[in-house]
Amino acid sequence: MTARPLIIAIDHGTTGLKILALDRAGVLRGRAVTPVTLSHPAPGWVEADAWTLWALTLPAIETALAQARAGWEDVHAIAITNQRESVVAWDDDTGEPLAPAIIWQCRRTAAQCETLRKAGVEPLIRARTGLLLDPYFSATKYQWLLENVTAVSDRAKAGKLRFGTIDSWILWRLSGKRLHISDLTNASRTLLFDIHRRQWDEELLALFNVPASALAQVTSSCAVYGATDPALTGGRAIPLAGNAGDQQAGLYGQRAWTRGATKLTIGTGAFLLANLGSDAQAEATSAPGLLTTLACNAAGEAAYALEGGVFCAGAALNWLGDALGLFADATQADRLAASVPDSGGVTMIPAFTGLGAPHWRPEARGQLLGLSLRTTPAHLARAAFDAIALRAHDNLRALTPTVGPVAEIHLDGGVSQSPVLRQTLADILGVRLLCSDDPDVTARGAAYLGGLASGFWSSSAAIADLPHPAHEALPQRDAAWRAERLAHWDAAQGALLESS
Repeated sequence: MTARPLIIAIDHGTTGLKILALDRAGVLRGRAVTPVTLSHPAPGWVEADAWTLWALTLPAIETALAQARAGWEDVHAIAITNQRESVVAWDDDTGEPLAPAIIWQCRRTAAQCETLRKAGVEPLIRARTGLLLDPYFSATKYQWLLENVTAVSDRAKAGKLRFGTIDSWILWRLSGKRLHISDLTNASRTLLFDIHRRQWDEELLALFNVPASALAQVTSSCAVYGATDPALTGGRAIPLAGNAGDQQAGLYGQRAWTRGATKLTIGTGAFLLANLGSDAQAEATSAPGLLTTLACNAAGEAAYALEGGVFCAGAALNWLGDALGLFADATQADRLAASVPDSGGVTMIPAFTGLGAPHWRPEARGQLLGLSLRTTPAHLARAAFDAIALRAHDNLRALTPTVGPVAEIHLDGGVSQSPVLRQTLADILGVRLLCSDDPDVTARGAAYLGGLASGFWSSSAAIADLPHPAHEALPQRDAAWRAERLAHWDAAQGALLESS
């Protein structure tokens, strides 16, 4: 067994659970990845089995520890990051989930959002939360569970209901049912949290009929919250420290700690975030179509970020691979796309679960345009990579008036490892990309927050000195090519928006 202390990062993503075991030098000593199965019980619905999300966690940690030739006795602390906006309802007495977890991509509450929008409450929500009315966020999911699942409403009446995002559910289980907490970044994605006063908002709770007693205590993203139940972790009470939503954890993992620092993470979705610094009150409504959300500064304290999210990025590639059988994995997709110089006139609009920022059209659905008898699987793969870049540009264009011209973007996420995508992004965005060679930046961000809180690392300066391998991708196309490509994209997407 190693005498080297380790910090464990749990990354509960949309389609997979990832565990990292890092030493103080930032070296990856163990890693485990477990797929997560999603279900689609109705059109636009996306669910996961909440109990399975928990049941996968400890075995995955043990796998990473075994790879590191370590045991529970070597773990200094455990940190967590998670898919945001997804929700779980469970019974405080039995600890059992009361319904499947509703995943952030789920569109089942689109009609609720439209009703509230017509009632004129969106300006209030925007001012308090920095968000817009969309089924993406947690509040209407909680409301739907209360109105449609008898067990949830019954436990609410009895004062025994627990609501939480995935971080809350996993931390509650890890702590032996003692900690019902969430952090500022996850809370800021619920439509229920005032990002300026940094507390649950009574008026919004009443608007969505969500009982405050069911919600988690909101904490800093960089703190020691408690400890694990020793019965779960080898007889040791291991500190639970560090918790952030995946995109904010990625921003921290990229060391994008100063105002204007921008990152793009591409996984299931694609999320562009720019650090706004510590005072963004005036900017909560200043970037139409984008979101103001809580993030972290270098010390792990609350800061703000401006965000544009694309719901289907890697998910579009998964559809081509899984539903159409065009390739087996992302590596094959990249090779296929690289075999042709362009998409052959094919345009994909990846609105499989609606269009997110900056358009916010939950009713929109995906399209493939420009198909011909000459279209091949390679052209479809290329069109998917193009679509990811073009949707990212939609958000960069919306972000620029507030943040100013962006000359450099930190790029990470599993799908971003594609050489074809990296160059396509550089060409379409027209900026220098610092492409991380580490596919685990999000999990590292959580580890850094937990390590800073628990004393694993002495300061953010010590974290900044850790290895951060990356290489650059520069645009190879000129402004005229870019303008022509974007004009074609805007026309195609505009037609979809008009018809939906």
